[in-house]
Amino acid sequence: MGISDKINQVGNQLQDGIKNSSVSLLALSLKIITAFMISLTVTLIVQELTGSGMIAFTFLMLVLFLSFFKLMKNWITSHVLLFDLFCILVALVLKLYLQVAP
Repeated sequence: MGISDKINQVGNQLQDGIKNSSVSLLALSLKIITAFMISLTVTLIVQELTGSGMIAFTFLMLVLFLSFFKLMKNWITSHVLLFDLFCILVALVLKLYLQVAP
């Protein structure tokens, strides 16, 4: 095994490491964005119903964000994407219901 083979092997390992890191960073950012959007939506609904202040809003937002993020900790990227699709479809059905209802 020559030095060129070892350099080629190190290059391949570096490419694999960068690929794995970027995929895991993408999955983590997708989970963070999903947890943030769901917790923001639920918190805004609760604030509108109760008329609570900014401190309660922030506390509830943090609690819900951490809860959803912990729930999605073991999910793979495809599960998160399917969950996002389901949430979008439910939101569209609710929007349609609100537009059609008298």
